[in-house]
Amino acid sequence: VITVSFVPVFTLTAQEGRLFRPLAFTKTFAMFFASFLGVTLVPVLMTLLIRGKITPEIKNPVNRFLIRTYQPFADFVLRYRWFTLGAALVVLLLTIFPYKKLGSEFMPPLNEGTLLYMPTAVPGMSITEATKILQIQDRQLKKIPEAVTVFGKAGQAETPTDPAPLSMFETIIPLKPPNEWRKGMTWEKLLAEVNANIKTPGMANIFWMPIQTRTEMLTTGFRSILGVKVFGPDLAEIQKLAVEIEKELAEFPNTRSVFAERTVGGYFLDFTVNREAAARYGLKVGDVNDIVESAIGGKNITTTVEGRERYPVNTRYARDFREDLDALKRVLVPTPTGAQVPISMLADIHYKTGPPSVRSENGKLVGFVFVDVTTSDIDGYVRKASQHLSQRIQYRPGYYVEWAGQFQYLQAAKERLKVVVPFTLLIIFVLLYFSTRSVIRTFIVLLTVPFSLVGAFWLLYLLGYNMSVAVWVGLIALAGVGAETGVVMLLYLDHAWDKFKAEQRMNTVKDLHDAVMEGAVQRIRPKIMTVCAILFGLLPIMWSPALQAGADVMKRIATPMIGGIITSAILELLIFPVIYVVWRKRELPDQTEEEAPLIPRALIPAKLKAKR
Repeated sequence: VITVSFVPVFTLTAQEGRLFRPLAFTKTFAMFFASFLGVTLVPVLMTLLIRGKITPEIKNPVNRFLIRTYQPFADFVLRYRWFTLGAALVVLLLTIFPYKKLGSEFMPPLNEGTLLYMPTAVPGMSITEATKILQIQDRQLKKIPEAVTVFGKAGQAETPTDPAPLSMFETIIPLKPPNEWRKGMTWEKLLAEVNANIKTPGMANIFWMPIQTRTEMLTTGFRSILGVKVFGPDLAEIQKLAVEIEKELAEFPNTRSVFAERTVGGYFLDFTVNREAAARYGLKVGDVNDIVESAIGGKNITTTVEGRERYPVNTRYARDFREDLDALKRVLVPTPTGAQVPISMLADIHYKTGPPSVRSENGKLVGFVFVDVTTSDIDGYVRKASQHLSQRIQYRPGYYVEWAGQFQYLQAAKERLKVVVPFTLLIIFVLLYFSTRSVIRTFIVLLTVPFSLVGAFWLLYLLGYNMSVAVWVGLIALAGVGAETGVVMLLYLDHAWDKFKAEQRMNTVKDLHDAVMEGAVQRIRPKIMTVCAILFGLLPIMWSPALQAGADVMKRIATPMIGGIITSAILELLIFPVIYVVWRKRELPDQTEEEAPLIPRALIPAKLKAKR
């Protein structure tokens, strides 16, 4: 059952699949070899090691303490069965409150110990201005006590895999270990402080982590947690809608920054060759373009070899001869006759605006709006922001928007789990039915699932965690573990029933009560051992430092399991015996019993007792 419960994890794809599949494989292999050794090696070791005088279970001091503690509660719930079931139903209904309060995120951040600061400006920034602003930002960032070094980059690196424009900065800030931070400083407070202290006019601040940013940019195209895709047939109208979205979301709650990519804001210098004029001098279009490339843009003419190193030699006009339009018009073009002709006589030179880059998706033009948020509740933010945008912006026919970034992954994972999780529960139901040979027994065991969710949701709510793929992995594991502990309880209750029936002592409700007390109370130690073994294996995860790499993900897996195991254990000890008595009572020859009040008298206020 535990192995089958991990089937939904194997269906996860993309980065969540690569992250959690190894966990599922590890759990599956561990369960396989544990069960194999349990039926082969353990019986042999028992015959070799368990010898001599065996102390009775009743003499164990821990067991005596557990029995004395549990017995009054078991007596109470068996006497007031319907009150107990009603209270259990109320607890289930109250769990709706924390569940509704939980937000949704795709994945908790994997803290890399390094901050990536990515401000972006509109196109048209010069290299000189970009260098100046970058140096100012680096000096401000270095003033942060938690920063070790600051290294900024403007534009793209010398690689075709980095298409960043000059207006996009990337500054990497390695941070000191968390124990060297200022007292009370957290990751969220640090981001808020940096965002408040570094405000560059016309540039939107985006904060993330280097590795995660690279992964997101490769998979979604966005360099922020969230993004909006604006689809349409015309780039100018797409930019207009994107800028409107930027203005509406800029002051929206929980928005740190928003930046609309300018799809038509690029500045270009066009050289349009006059073919007739070039032909008069015996030149072709390619000859003129070669001069444009070599004299203005720069061209590699050779490679110098310096030992084991090789460097390209690039030549072009000095800056004084190409820094303005008049200077460019005086660039000389050699002709076949040896004459030098100004390029202005061969081509029309003029400035032009146009798209700095053209994006398309599914056969349609698209513009991006980058959204950085201060909340981890991505689903809640998108839901409210979408409602706000639909009320404030009117889209022309043929234009529409889609939310992307991590929200896109969250929706894909949700849709997949909606199909796989019910199918997995069906398989678990079939396996339990083959084990118990009873539909009623199977449903009793599966009652551990909703009651385990009680503790899971309440603990998630108290710790301030959101629903995420990591939490769903924990809930999936909890379903299998909860079913396992339920089978243990039902097994001991059935053993007590069979024992009393074989001894001809199962005739009245009191006999049933005694049998259930023996199966539940006298066998409490193995049940507590099962629960404690699971809890003690998970609790160390919760003690890991908050900023330790991977701690946030592992805590969100362990939290629902810890909370769920506690409440499912309470279910087994208090609710299972009641349900078992209600079910088995129909098979007794004598079903008469002393009538008990619906509500215990101890719980009725004194004033109401006096009125009665």
